[in-house]
Formats: sequence, C-alpha cells, structure tokens
Amino acid sequence: MLSVIIPTQDSERALVSTLAALVPAAMEGFIAEVVIADAGSRDETAAVADVAGCKFRLLEGPLGARLKTAAASARAPWLLFLRPGTVLDAAWVGETRRFIERPSAKSCAAIFRRGAPGEPALREALLLLAAALGAMPRPQQGLIIFKRFYEDIGGHAENVADPEADLIGRIGRRRLARLASIAATVG
Repeated sequence: MLSVIIPTQDSERALVSTLAALVPAAMEGFIAEVVIADAGSRDETAAVADVAGCKFRLLEGPLGARLKTAAASARAPWLLFLRPGTVLDAAWVGETRRFIERPSAKSCAAIFRRGAPGEPALREALLLLAAALGAMPRPQQGLIIFKRFYEDIGGHAENVADPEADLIGRIGRRRLARLASIAATVG
C-alpha cells in the first residue's frame, strides 16, 4: 500500500530511529517497502538499511534527483517521504489509512503535525498559529502522496535549492491535508 522513501547521507544514527518507528506498520503489511536514496554515505547507513530489510539505492546527484529516482522505482501506489531522524507516533498508520481511503486523496497530499508527545501547550498553539498564518510545512513533517499525482505534478525538481519545499509549493495549500499524528525529530 505504501512505499517509504528516505534520503540519506551519513545518516546511520538518525535512520535507526526512523526505521524502528516504521516496524509495526511493516509487520501489518501497510508498508510494502522502504527505499533508502543514499548520496554516498561513509558511515554504516548501508548496513542499517540492510539489517532492516530496506532497498538501498546509491544515487548520485542533488536531493531532488535522488528522491525522484527513488519514487520512480517504488512499487506501491502511495509514497511516504520521510527524513532520517523523523519518528512518527503510533497513531500515524490509522490516520494515514483513513486519509488515503478518502475519494479526494488521490489528487492531494498530506503532512504530519510537527512536535513531540507531551509538548507544552503554548508551543503547540504557536505551531498551529504559524500553520494557519501560512507557514510552509517542513521536510521533517513527512509527505504522503499518491504516486500518479506525484508524477503528474512533475515530482521533485532536480534544479532547485530546496526540492521538498518546491514540491509542496506546487501541490498548493488547498491540496495539502494536515494530519493530527505527530512527526517528531530526534537526534
């Protein structure tokens, strides 16, 4: 159902946390595969990916090109882009499943809420206010998108400074759902 794509470069420690949080979803078959789009790590990133059963792809070029190549090789109809060090809370699977089952989901995308469990209410309120005022989502929030929609809007651009922000900008605010599940950054 879902192919997870994680771009890495010397991301051994951060990758462990991200992959550990994905295990329950993989065990229930919600995640079909995890594709690691590596830029030439010199640490043990490849070994971590191998032990976890991920597809490790050594890809040259800028981030946008690596993400686009990894997405093209994905088997599942839905893509989840995550950064190493992003840990999704336990509720993400159910909420993501509900999102992708919506009839309109194939022509929009979704991100997770930033933060951490038990975060002070004031900080959470400020993050919600920033989002309401138009603050753009961050790559650490993840991105869930139907593969065909991703391809139709051109995927990640290869020639821009921030291909993730560029993609979210092309998706547009009206086609971007904000899920309640938390994407916390560790490390």
